[in-house]
Amino acid sequence: MKLDGEVALVTGGGGGIGLAISTLLAERGAAVVFNDLNADRVAATTVAHLAAKRVVSGLPGDASSVADVDALFSYAEATHGPVSIVVCNAFSATSDGLATLALEDWERDLHGTLTSAFITVRRALPVMIEQGKGNIVTIGSINSTGAYGADAYSAGKAGLENLTRSLAVRYGRHGIRANMVMPGSVGTDVQLRREALEPGFLQRLERWYPLGRIGTPDDIARAVVFLASDESSWTTGATLTVDGGLLAGNGVMTSELMVESGDLPR
Repeated sequence: MKLDGEVALVTGGGGGIGLAISTLLAERGAAVVFNDLNADRVAATTVAHLAAKRVVSGLPGDASSVADVDALFSYAEATHGPVSIVVCNAFSATSDGLATLALEDWERDLHGTLTSAFITVRRALPVMIEQGKGNIVTIGSINSTGAYGADAYSAGKAGLENLTRSLAVRYGRHGIRANMVMPGSVGTDVQLRREALEPGFLQRLERWYPLGRIGTPDDIARAVVFLASDESSWTTGATLTVDGGLLAGNGVMTSELMVESGDLPR
């Protein structure tokens, strides 16, 4: 899956899943630009990419800010040329439930998770239409499929899936594809911090996954690169679930109800 000559833009690319996506896109030949809210992380990540001879650079910025997103695209265009791949990875999440969730927190999570993607793709579309090609990959979440907590974030991810399908249908005639990668639990700093506060958390979490582990950022990055490449040239409007089998069925519940089955996780 070569991406030579492509210019990719990744929101929230300074760490975790976004860092893995930026890295793999560059290793497959794309020139990559990313943004991140943490300016120190942007600087350190950019230096690491350069040291590894990857064509990746970042700008501090907020993916939910029209001005910051425009600045990121302008930088990419001036440095590398028209953006042909966009990965909407930025999000905002709070652990509060609906009964105690402040309106400003609800709005921040929706804005950071859903509106940020709208702002990003709106900036990308005119250039992609002019080129007659483009790939948009959004990063969803299994949270959009049911009640898994983080209610505002989950609602935003559900809206993002619908937005992805709308993009695919409206702009397919211009050679633009739009697809979503839907991860399950991934071992990012968020999960590792919780494990540090609550030892044994990850072990309890892993038992729900048929493959017996949570995901890695690289698991998600590989799916993104597939959807951004010509290997998926007739795929658009799709949601690629990358969740270790979690949504295939509740193996833990089944094993407890059907004790005679010896091949399900316990």
